[in-house]
Amino acid sequence: MKNKSLMFQGTASSVGKSLLTAAFCRIFKQDGYRVAPFKSQNMALNSYITKKGMEMGRAQVVQAEAAKVEPSVLMNPILLKPTTDKKCQVILNGKVHNNMSAVEYHEFKPTLAKMVKASFDELEKNHDIVVLEGAGSPAEINLRDKDIVNMGMAEMSDSEVILIGDIDRGGVFASIYGTIMLLTEKERKRVKGVIINKFRGDVEILKPGIKMLEELINIPVLGVVPYYNVQIEDEDSLAERFRNQRNNKGQIEVAVLYLPHVSNFTDFNVFETQEDVNLRYIMRGEAIGNPDLLIIPGSKNTIEDLVYLKETGLAEEIFRLNRDKKLIIGICGGYQMLGKKLSDPHGTESDIKETNGLGLLDTETIFELEKTTTQVEAEIIADPQNSFHGIKGMKIKGYEIHMGQTKLGKESTPLNHIKNRLNEDVCIEDGAMSTCGNVMGTYIHGIFDNIEFTRKILNNIRKAKGLEEKESNVESFEAFKEKEYNKLAKIVRENVDLDKIYKIIQGE
Repeated sequence: MKNKSLMFQGTASSVGKSLLTAAFCRIFKQDGYRVAPFKSQNMALNSYITKKGMEMGRAQVVQAEAAKVEPSVLMNPILLKPTTDKKCQVILNGKVHNNMSAVEYHEFKPTLAKMVKASFDELEKNHDIVVLEGAGSPAEINLRDKDIVNMGMAEMSDSEVILIGDIDRGGVFASIYGTIMLLTEKERKRVKGVIINKFRGDVEILKPGIKMLEELINIPVLGVVPYYNVQIEDEDSLAERFRNQRNNKGQIEVAVLYLPHVSNFTDFNVFETQEDVNLRYIMRGEAIGNPDLLIIPGSKNTIEDLVYLKETGLAEEIFRLNRDKKLIIGICGGYQMLGKKLSDPHGTESDIKETNGLGLLDTETIFELEKTTTQVEAEIIADPQNSFHGIKGMKIKGYEIHMGQTKLGKESTPLNHIKNRLNEDVCIEDGAMSTCGNVMGTYIHGIFDNIEFTRKILNNIRKAKGLEEKESNVESFEAFKEKEYNKLAKIVRENVDLDKIYKIIQGE
């Protein structure tokens, strides 16, 4: 097989395109091929920083991990990060271009086609199979003339298409048939198969409907994938994820504020692997309660999300937790909110030029025009004596993505010394710890992926609650994810006609 590609498109958003793309990346890798994922345009507030300091969507990072290749912005040349209901930050080839409205970006798309094609060509040149993912639905007929992510991308890459339908939400036959009928005749010819995803029940009951569907659309159904429970980052199931508690019997409650512009919530996936943790997202209208650890996550519009905390009364609950000496951690935008003042003189994220923070850390943040995007290695230098005790000297890895620059006052101490930024020998301070020692902030995304660090905090909480210490039930987060990728691949492999899929890739 030489320089072949296959594209997965969906009847709608949230049908499981991202995870099925990851599944086939792992399957093809297991079968001995050099594989790379590709999505020309991704709209998401979850992003990742590559070793070269470039920003890309995390969905393609997951798929790269499944393919066992180093993530590259070639896999996601366009990333759109919503800043308001009407505007997005446009990131091209890993670097911020500017902010655009939906209309402005739609008019801009044709100029991006050449860049997108060049990224795909580079991947195709160096891999046996490129697995492409579409966005939303190819049947968005109002967007067809300037499309660069669905059938427009399939045509640019000369890729055959497999259409995915989600039966769990109901109406799968209608959604598949309707999508096919709204395609042009030329586009329909590219669709070589259909996969029905997230099925619960007995497939035998479904078979008569499958037969009738195949007769209507003249395209084979290549498989029915059952509803699966794998712990892999999946932007397609956010609503379900945020509303579910992972472990109601967990002895430690970790609460994460679900902000209107929350970003990089994948920072907290590691807690789902810990059997003694009940991870809970605080949705709009819900009370924080009395968790053992409260986390304020990153945000794409920090100041407006801070206003949200104040207007909804959540800020008062945070103050109550602080008075009770509960542990509070802010990550990136959450770290900025914990400070005394935030200023955005250039309107980088918001129309609000200045506002007071929560004041739990003696810090001030100014939003700049240039974004910091880098992988980091750091050593914790703070030496708290409460439930954060024992973290001093720990080595951690992660990455930074932020427009703001934060300065510490006299009543806060630095949290980390960053030893490595973009592979340069530097030593700078990051983060802050309150003098009382129960409030911590950092710019480092992925800090909780460092199991030793996370487990130390959890065990300190256990001791404070009179419980025995407990080791992590996973060796490392990376090892845990490997098992989940293989589990996903096995489920998909057993429920699709892989021989036919390989024939489609080969053009047979």
